[in-house]
Amino acid sequence: MDPDHSAAPQGAGRGGRPPAVRAAAAGLVVAAVAVGVAELAAGVLGLRSPVVAVGDQVVLGVPEAVKALAIGWFGTANKVALVVGILVVLGAAGALIGVVAVRSVVVAAAGIVLFGVVGAVAAAGGVDSAAVDAVPSVVGVAAGLWALWWLVRRLVVEQRSTDAAPDATDPDGRRRFLLGAVALTAVAAGAGATGRWLSGRADAVASRLAVVLPAARRRLAPVPVAASVGVDGVSPLLTPNDRFYRIDTALVIPQVPAETWDLRIHGLVEHEVTVTYAELLARDLVEADVTLACVSNEVGGDLVGTARWLGAPLAGLLEEAGVDPRADQLVGRSEDGWECGFPVSAVGDGRTALVAVGMNGEPLPVRHGFPARLVVAGLYGYVSATKWLREIELTTFEDFTHYWARGGRGWAVEAPVKTQCRIDTPRRGAEAGPVAIAGVAWAPTTGVRRVEVQVDDGPWQEAVLADELSGETWRQWVQRWDATPGRHTVRARATDRTGATQPEERSAPFPDGATGWHTITVEVAEG
Repeated sequence: MDPDHSAAPQGAGRGGRPPAVRAAAAGLVVAAVAVGVAELAAGVLGLRSPVVAVGDQVVLGVPEAVKALAIGWFGTANKVALVVGILVVLGAAGALIGVVAVRSVVVAAAGIVLFGVVGAVAAAGGVDSAAVDAVPSVVGVAAGLWALWWLVRRLVVEQRSTDAAPDATDPDGRRRFLLGAVALTAVAAGAGATGRWLSGRADAVASRLAVVLPAARRRLAPVPVAASVGVDGVSPLLTPNDRFYRIDTALVIPQVPAETWDLRIHGLVEHEVTVTYAELLARDLVEADVTLACVSNEVGGDLVGTARWLGAPLAGLLEEAGVDPRADQLVGRSEDGWECGFPVSAVGDGRTALVAVGMNGEPLPVRHGFPARLVVAGLYGYVSATKWLREIELTTFEDFTHYWARGGRGWAVEAPVKTQCRIDTPRRGAEAGPVAIAGVAWAPTTGVRRVEVQVDDGPWQEAVLADELSGETWRQWVQRWDATPGRHTVRARATDRTGATQPEERSAPFPDGATGWHTITVEVAEG
């Protein structure tokens, strides 16, 4: 590096500094190199990605209102949006560093080091992390500093030539800078892509492809025709795996090969139990149709789905361990350290509670928890639905507070799923004449007794219910409506089998699930 790169050449005809646009572009390239090389180092060494680590800390640290807003805006793409946001911030910071560098390389280098420190602290300070997880950030900083020196040196040399002969041009110098910037960008992109591929290499995918699920001891009959109202646009009774919602805290999906997986059951038990994947498959497995819902689901939202699960009854596993009578909470922990807890009593009260290995006739998809996850009917996922399950601990609510209820997050400790009714069709408009108002309603674990529909200020009319798969699943319904032209307000509400009707008053999902009647506006055109 030139000895006086902390200050630009003096007496230059155009201020002695390269144009800000090229300086900012150089900074963007520097940021790309630092991030790409850090990702490559993380993938090669099998350590935590700095970008993912920072994202995890953001998830842990942001206020609940911000999380709810993100889920409302982006839905199941909220994690992608977070990573993109982090990269945008890094890019903006890189551009600023590039502009600063042509004035003071020392200050710019300090900026790069600062971002490296943030990444290192986030990576080394995460759940199940170690000091060695800071290494990718250090490697990325070193690469960024080299790229900064290489690019800024060429910018400044080119500008000195221009300032020395204002009427001359230096096409070779600009060409060298452009080619160098393009080459470094390509290297950064390749390094980053390779690092992500190595970090998410298909260990779990290949392992899952080799799995042959055994037949269930208690197999369910195919979904009967009478369980459907036969209306286009209504949610299918069983949600396809690729359309099933996914809300969790994992920015990067854990890759857990079945061959190395086991489940440890410990805590307030007579003796610890460890079960391998092969041992789990060898147990008496059962099938169960269960609707799962996210507590973040707004009234009328789509963060809910139903699947036919295959798994080992949780009650049998706990019986083998011998639960201490003092234990009133079961805590599930995932491969990435996430944890949730729900009452032990939920395992023995007759509801479905499984260590699930299958979903809709195939091994659990990796994104939904392969090799195994918890499925507990009637409880919101944030207290019960541990994916990538590794541990079950028996403890008490007095001694342990689960992830979403502690640290100021404020969500309810116990979270039964609330009765809900959703209008699936029509959603936007219709033509005058006969119209099917239809949708799904759920009230795990009691089941849905009745759905009623109101158009404008007319009387509530009872909809036709399709047959029920079980009290633990949603139920399709339909109401025939002779629609007239104009704008209409349509409402729907459900009543469960205890006789309780969902309340009209709307409330946000925080802290224990949304309430209110689903209400839509339908524009009816002339037929």
